[in-house]
Amino acid sequence: QVQLVESGGGSVQTGESLTLSCATTGTSKPFDIMGWYRQAPGKQRELAATLGIGGTAKYADSAKGRFIISRDNAKNTVALQMNSLEEEDTGAYYCYAGIVNEDIRYVDYWGQGIQVTVSP
Repeated sequence: QVQLVESGGGSVQTGESLTLSCATTGTSKPFDIMGWYRQAPGKQRELAATLGIGGTAKYADSAKGRFIISRDNAKNTVALQMNSLEEEDTGAYYCYAGIVNEDIRYVDYWGQGIQVTVSP
């Protein structure tokens, strides 16, 4: 069974940096897409950044220029380096992985989430 486990969250002040990491278990096949979504208090979950197996990255507009996503396809891990953090970056961050399974169906996997709190 595929599992995603996040680490690296915590509390920082504005302008500081934080790096989130996500490890996966349960499959040796590289995920087609890996990334991070976030959910601020009282808001819907939204994309923070994703990275395809071919190297195509997608960032939320608010994350462009500040966040850097990277992945290790051999280890099926993904990381998100977050720089110049702002209070608006506060929320729960969820690791995401998507893969086409043996039935040629696209399957989504989610971590349990990890809290990032940015204070002034």
